[in-house]
Parts: sequence; C-alpha cells; structure tokens
Amino acid sequence: MTTTDTTPRLRADARRNRDRIISAAQAVFTERGTEVPMEEVARSAGVGVGTLYRRFPDRDSLIRAVAQDAFDTVLEDTRATIAQKPDAWTALSQIMHRGLALRTVVRLTVLSSRARAIINSDPNTEAVNNQFLELVEDLVRRAQADGKLREDISTGDIAVLSGLALQGMQALPEELRTIAPARYIAVLLDGLRAENSRPLPGRPISADEVIIRTPEVEF
Repeated sequence: MTTTDTTPRLRADARRNRDRIISAAQAVFTERGTEVPMEEVARSAGVGVGTLYRRFPDRDSLIRAVAQDAFDTVLEDTRATIAQKPDAWTALSQIMHRGLALRTVVRLTVLSSRARAIINSDPNTEAVNNQFLELVEDLVRRAQADGKLREDISTGDIAVLSGLALQGMQALPEELRTIAPARYIAVLLDGLRAENSRPLPGRPISADEVIIRTPEVEF
C-alpha cells in the first residue's frame, strides 16, 4: 500500500480521534471541572496522551474546541430547523428546545473562570454566535408579524432569558437535569406568546446590546 493510499485512512483516524477527545472532554469537564488531568480526558476518550497533545497542545486549546463544537452544533441545528420551513413560531420553539447543546458552554463558564475567559475571548465563537443571532432575529420578526410572538420582546430578551434558564439548571441534582430543560423552556415559551400577554415594563433589549457571556455565579 502506498503513502497516497494510506493518507485518507490516516485523516479519517485523526478526525475520529479528535471527535472522541472532544466528546470525552465535554463529559469530563462538565462533570469534574476543566482542571481535571489531561490524562483523564485521554483515558475517557480511549486514546493515548500523546495523541491528545498532538491534537490539542494545551488545556486552553481543548476547552476552546469543546465550546466551539457546542456552538457549531447549535448553529447547524438552527439551520436544519429553518430548512424544514416551519412557521416562524414553531421554528423558534424548536430551536430553543434543541439549543440545549449550549448547556455545555453555560456549565463550563459557570464552573470555571478559566473556561469563561477562553470562550469570551475566542473570535471564532463570537462569529458563530453572531450568525446564530441573525437567524433568530429573522424568526423573531416573522413570528411577531404572524401575531404569534408578543411585540414587546426582542432577540436580546430571548437570548438573556434562555441563558438564565440554562444557567439555573446547574444548581439542580444531576438526575433532574435531564427533565428540567424541556419543562423550563416550555414555561419560557408560554411567556413569549402574544396570546393573552400583558405589557412588560421597560423596553425590549436588542441583540446588539447583548454580549452572550455568562457571568461568574456562585451556587
């Protein structure tokens, strides 16, 4: 077998190892914190420590990759939902429920000031987040035009409310975290409906005013 013949297999193996490492890091970091030994991440991923460090030379690069993967998943899910061409309210509801991949990012930023600083300073994460907000903003306008979403709410309001809901779930016991998200997002959606809504105090918060960053919170 020539070098050319083996190259695709090596690339596939490298991608597979990278995916396994990120998946393992996501689980280990959210369960035990981002300061867990890198050897633990490698063991959980089923790869050697050398393989891990070839892909991610330091802890910060691994944290960044875990967060980027979560944001990419949210953006891909959002695009896939919109591609199915449901009405705007249905699409917005589905996106809020499916956006639970962001729980990984929220949990990391709540539990680790190091992760928070890395995520907040990453231009790639910011770019993906901006794309996501643009898609949501279009859905918000359309849902309001359809009379489904209350008029006195904006994309920034929804982003803040969703972040607070996900953040608060970190205080729950592990066994409740599987059922709580769907319940609380459903309550949030009921509050966003135009039907039977009462005026809100203050003014709507725009997406431009919101920096999607999770502050340090003590539980």
